[in-house]
Amino acid sequence: MAWSQSIGANIGALADSTRLNRYRTYIPEWAHEWLDVIVPGLQILLIVVVAMLLHHTVRRLLRRAARLYHLPMELVRPIGGVVRWFIIGGAFLMCLERLGVSATVLWTAFSSFAAVGAVAFFAVWSVLSNFFCALLIFTVRPFRIGDYIEIIDSGEKPGARGQVIDIDMLFTTLRDVDAAEPNTQLHVPNTLIFQKMVRHWRHAPYPREPSAVHPGPPAAAEPAAEPEPAPSKPE
Repeated sequence: MAWSQSIGANIGALADSTRLNRYRTYIPEWAHEWLDVIVPGLQILLIVVVAMLLHHTVRRLLRRAARLYHLPMELVRPIGGVVRWFIIGGAFLMCLERLGVSATVLWTAFSSFAAVGAVAFFAVWSVLSNFFCALLIFTVRPFRIGDYIEIIDSGEKPGARGQVIDIDMLFTTLRDVDAAEPNTQLHVPNTLIFQKMVRHWRHAPYPREPSAVHPGPPAAAEPAAEPEPAPSKPE
């Protein structure tokens, strides 16, 4: 809020009556009544243009960082959305201030929205924790798509394991290598990966048992051998 007030104060200097009085002699008398409308309109237009330029610059910087550091789009898009709404909110507050809304009223409204947002944040913490864990997976890179991982529950009990085929904001999807049916998928919450030990392979691991992975069809029973004919007795 402080930065918006400082920027608004700098832009509001255009409306200073002492500075406008210098140019009233160069403006026709019929236009003097419109100065109270033209100046705030120009200020709002300037705020909108600066906000659009800032959003365009930040978006280009995010795309360049994504190409430079090989960041996935699943990470870049949410960050871009947060930055976009932050710029829109700041520009909206400054426009209201230029229209004559008191800064105290704006600060009260902002504090109320922040309090409601904090309550909502704690209410959906279980979902947002998966989102933050996804950000850590994308940045720290403990494993990548195509690798094989196993989530170890305990020393004696084997956990779920498979090939990583997708990572989104909530789940890490594995292709189960121990399922009897092919193409069986496991959706593991991202928070579980940071709460458990994870065993990691670059290549396909060996199955736990020789027949643990996709057992083949049962072998067909061999046909019974035909009995040999009894030798005939001589007459």
